[in-house]
Amino acid sequence: MKIIYSFLSFFAMITVGFSQSKQKESVLLENGVSEQLAIFRKHQISDVNYELLFEIPNQKSENIDSQLTLNLNLSDLSQPLLLDFKEKTSNIKSVSANGKNIAIVHEKGHIVLPVGSLVSGKNTITISFIAGNLSLNRNDDFLYTLLVPDRASTLFPCFDQPDIKATYKLSLSVPKDWKVLAGADVKETVEKGNFTLYAFAESDKMSTYLFSFVAGKFNSVTKKPGLEMTFLYRENDKGKIESSTDTIFSLHQQSLDFLEKYTNYKFPFQKLDFASIPGFQYGGMEHVGAIQYRESTLFLDNSATDSEKLNRAKLIAHETSHMWFGDLVTMKWFDDVWMKEVFANFMADKIMNPIFPKVNHNLQFFTAHYGSAYAEDRSLGTHPIKQHLANLKDAGSLYGSIIYNKAPIMMRQLEASMGKDAFQKGIQKYIQKYANDNADWNNLIEILDAETPLDMKKWSEVWVNKSGRAIFSDKIELDKNNKIKNFEISQKAEDDSANIWPQIFQIGLVYKGEIKVLNAQIQDKNIQLKEALGLKKPLAVIYNYNGFGYGVFPLDGNNLNYISGLKDEVARASSYSNLYENMLVGSVAVDEAFNCFLKGIKSEENELVLRIISGNLNTIYWRFLTQKQQDKVQKQVTDILYERLQANLSSNVKKTLFGLFSSIAYSDSAKARLFQIWNKEVVISNLKLNEDDYTNMAMNLAIFKHEKANQILIIAKKAMTNPDKIKRFEFLMPSLSQDEKVRNAFMESLKDDANREKESWVSVGLANINHPLRQESAQKYIWFSLDLTEEIQRTGDIFFPKDWLDNTIGKYSSKYAFDEIQRFLKENPNFSPILKRKLFMATDLLYKAQNSKKETE
Repeated sequence: MKIIYSFLSFFAMITVGFSQSKQKESVLLENGVSEQLAIFRKHQISDVNYELLFEIPNQKSENIDSQLTLNLNLSDLSQPLLLDFKEKTSNIKSVSANGKNIAIVHEKGHIVLPVGSLVSGKNTITISFIAGNLSLNRNDDFLYTLLVPDRASTLFPCFDQPDIKATYKLSLSVPKDWKVLAGADVKETVEKGNFTLYAFAESDKMSTYLFSFVAGKFNSVTKKPGLEMTFLYRENDKGKIESSTDTIFSLHQQSLDFLEKYTNYKFPFQKLDFASIPGFQYGGMEHVGAIQYRESTLFLDNSATDSEKLNRAKLIAHETSHMWFGDLVTMKWFDDVWMKEVFANFMADKIMNPIFPKVNHNLQFFTAHYGSAYAEDRSLGTHPIKQHLANLKDAGSLYGSIIYNKAPIMMRQLEASMGKDAFQKGIQKYIQKYANDNADWNNLIEILDAETPLDMKKWSEVWVNKSGRAIFSDKIELDKNNKIKNFEISQKAEDDSANIWPQIFQIGLVYKGEIKVLNAQIQDKNIQLKEALGLKKPLAVIYNYNGFGYGVFPLDGNNLNYISGLKDEVARASSYSNLYENMLVGSVAVDEAFNCFLKGIKSEENELVLRIISGNLNTIYWRFLTQKQQDKVQKQVTDILYERLQANLSSNVKKTLFGLFSSIAYSDSAKARLFQIWNKEVVISNLKLNEDDYTNMAMNLAIFKHEKANQILIIAKKAMTNPDKIKRFEFLMPSLSQDEKVRNAFMESLKDDANREKESWVSVGLANINHPLRQESAQKYIWFSLDLTEEIQRTGDIFFPKDWLDNTIGKYSSKYAFDEIQRFLKENPNFSPILKRKLFMATDLLYKAQNSKKETE
């Protein structure tokens, strides 16, 4: 944790300030939870227990009457006690301290309990209140809490900071046909008319953001693959349920088994139950004893590709890893939120190895992390992995691909530099020392430093505390016999800073009939690759052959044909990725990159590599080709894709190819083919499509202005059997309308935060509205979308501001859109710096497209 003052001097300052001013109001009182308040409360408060009752009515429009009994120890009465409650003052009915009613003082999102009502040692606070709805995610027949990072205080009064861990005694009164799930087992059940009161046992100790409950009309299944687990779900597709349920339980147990062995620490909590939620905001959330998942990710049918199955397994492994990394050992302050995420991702990648023995896990790691990390790190909005956080109210801004994807790359480099055994030994010591407590990055570095001769502080300074990536260059000199006499590799920071990233990667020298692989370990600005001296001149040099390096590597733009012919899957993936990054920095022409990816589409048979190729080709097509260029190549691309779909290929490869075809099949001939597939007039051998695929086709046909668009959407809706999916589709229908006025009304409706509750639905709707084929009519909403972003951050969950920007202004590549951003930023000089960074990330391709299209024209 970054502390501006030493604790003693800071403590003396606030105490003196308080005594001098002789005010009853705390000098620490401000909106949110400041670092200063968090430090003081950690010193002031201990032994916290929340006893909570929530009385949930039948109608979601009705208030939830609630009761809190808070037991705690106080060691310092120099300041009032501040409880965080970011709700209306009218939601507080009464407050008592140690058996005596006190006046309700509610300021700047805090309930203030005066010193005179408190005693040194044990205190009991009782508050009657109406629960806040912001993070309660109420639906007609179910609800669930989602309180990360600082949303617990929008639900109930609490100390909403990660280093004040507490136990919970929860009681829920719910309609009697509802099921419930929380962080402890049900201890007692009482029927009360049309309601049932569930009293849960005391929970394990946890931070407020990990407290959770789920209640509603769910199906329930309990299994014992090792540890007994209970699963709540609403999915009603029997095929998906039958093909998924056993696998879901098994993956949790396999993850547990691996983690217990790796950390040398037994599963640390009472239970491991989980619920799948329709339209859940994230892939998953690691609540103690009650993990929540997005339902569509967990339930797969027989049409699922290997990648989809692997992604499900990784998600489960990720959330299970959090039980140790995040839940058992928690960061002290949210500036180290990346630590729990990097370990969850890093461990999930390790867990996959024995579960999927046929998968190339190095390739899987590369495809999972590198593209997403580069997308943010190359933008003007990039930031270090570890960011300073002055107030917890801004913690949501810390989340993104830098912490989820660059951090695991960093951690893999660290493990490779230290050695796997030394790294694991350090992690075991870290878990043992800080179990049921809080730790920061410096605590971990101190432990790892003892296990390696590597200068950990110096190493982490650039990887963790600096932003950006390296741009590599080379200098290769030959002697008179055409042999290498000098092979120098240099790096410089993309942002022209002095940063140097120590790292390990491989280089492949391509010769006729063989590839010689060399190891490179660069610790400084440049290195001499001594292994290469005396070798014959290669036909091509492939940098980052094993996909370990992080940065943009040299690439011969005039010699790209070798990429598709590389036998090593990781080398192909890394080369295709490097080609795309070189195109974005201007080292390779757009048309040359496009043609190379198109060649890859014709031949690639590895699903993971094909995903990189198809994703990059799709981006280049929509973002970097002019309309004239698109018209010129559209038939060629769709014909190639349709022809490949007829070939004898695996279902995984066909599904990936079809995804690309469906996304650009808007010409008359391609659209006719897409309609035939949707209408089941044409069946492509070994192409396994499910209900969701047919729904997506219907939406694409509507966006592509098929003559039967309205009829297609009506039929698509009638084909649905899941009530949650029907509601989602009904919400999206206006965004698919052929009538611009209806689409306009959809956009205008999003001003009301009630219409933004289902954030994943909103994101899809925005993508429909702002599709490249519709941008002429939608661009009038660019300013509207930018103007609403600060409210989106205030009312939405942590990923929604970036998703909002990605699916509005982030969909554009026109000069008009670029100019609108510049005008908006000029006219709004006080626009949130946090959101400005998100905006720059979302519009990185828009910025880069300006230069690209100028060159093309």
